[in-house]
Amino acid sequence: MSQSEHASSDGGGASAVRGAGPAFAYVTTLFFAWGFATSLIDPLIAAVKKVFDLNNTEAFLTASAWFIAYGVASLPAASVLAKLGYSRAIIAALAVMVAGCLIVPMATAADWYPGVLIALFVIASGVTLLQVAANPLVAELGSRKTSHFRLVLSQAFNSLGTTIGPWLGSHVLLTGGVFAAGAVVTVATRGQSLRSIDLAFLAMAVFFALIAAFIFSARKKINAAAPSATEGAVSPLKALSSPWAIFGAVAIFIYVGSEVSIGGMMTNYLNSPEALNAPIETAGKLVALYWGGAMIGRFIGSAVLTKVRAGVVLVICTIAAAILCAVVTQMTGPTAAYAALSIGLFNSIMFPTIFTLTLERSSAPTSATSGLLVFGIIGGALLPLLAAQIGDRAGSLGPAFIVPLIGYVCLTVFAIACIRSKPREGLVGATASPH
Repeated sequence: MSQSEHASSDGGGASAVRGAGPAFAYVTTLFFAWGFATSLIDPLIAAVKKVFDLNNTEAFLTASAWFIAYGVASLPAASVLAKLGYSRAIIAALAVMVAGCLIVPMATAADWYPGVLIALFVIASGVTLLQVAANPLVAELGSRKTSHFRLVLSQAFNSLGTTIGPWLGSHVLLTGGVFAAGAVVTVATRGQSLRSIDLAFLAMAVFFALIAAFIFSARKKINAAAPSATEGAVSPLKALSSPWAIFGAVAIFIYVGSEVSIGGMMTNYLNSPEALNAPIETAGKLVALYWGGAMIGRFIGSAVLTKVRAGVVLVICTIAAAILCAVVTQMTGPTAAYAALSIGLFNSIMFPTIFTLTLERSSAPTSATSGLLVFGIIGGALLPLLAAQIGDRAGSLGPAFIVPLIGYVCLTVFAIACIRSKPREGLVGATASPH
């Protein structure tokens, strides 16, 4: 729905247009928050692997617990959004995330790894609601022509969070205790490492609480600028009637599964002799380069997408990422390691571009399509397990990059299909919905 259409269909439309800029800035802080939280999974995988004496597949259950929440919570989250509205849904999501963080110290006090998985599931359920609300909201806070630009720019701040998260997380989670130089795994060293996990999640709880207070203080501006909630009565399952919504959800499934597979393997891969043989803390901090590449790519991409068709940019990035994955599977040493780290640069624009390309083509209401797309993030729970099993069987993680390699080839097919199709004209919704 255009800005003029908002103004004509909603008495507060004119003020909503004037408030769109500040509201966009407030909502963009949320992208940073969930990026920071999600990226902590990467050093956490390496931490729990040693602290709880797990193999790769068992350690990757941390990623599965996190991303399976998207499959469970995404469709109900769309209904919650319709009932609560944008600002209240966002605050509720942050409250759930705080509660999940507080479960972690209870789980580590009991020395119970499944408890950590439960906590991650709860936190990710809150992140799911946050994404269902924030992604379409950013797309709507301005003109349709610049929706790609706004969402990619917001995702750039998400990448800022994912860049800072692994560096700080590695500093807290992968030092001292069982990770100290020459340390052996004893009750005392395990206890010290478990307390480090507690510290990381308690700090996150405080962070999320502060963000919630910030959004609460800005709720009136967000509500004034938000699009009219005309889709409240529409079931999220409505998206299943649109082939493009389903196609987009499959693409999100593949992309997130590929990205999480790479990020989850990266610390242990860089730590291994087949790559850099770097100390575990150093390897964990180097993962920030992977996410930093995504951040740089999103800032660059937000500008490129104002000049070049989104589908064309997506094709270029998926092909480049596939080639880099092929290098990792066929080579070892620094060349393979830096190829793996470079994939983040080309991942940069994929999620937001797939999201908006799908919204433009889906015949289902925006909130329903968004819910189905976020459901696709469950790929982050499944494909990394497949990659981890390949790594366990091969005895090294290089061959496991075949999973994202195949994923990027599939995403190239999606991008070509988008180039060959046109965005929908007109409005679809409860009776009409923006795309």
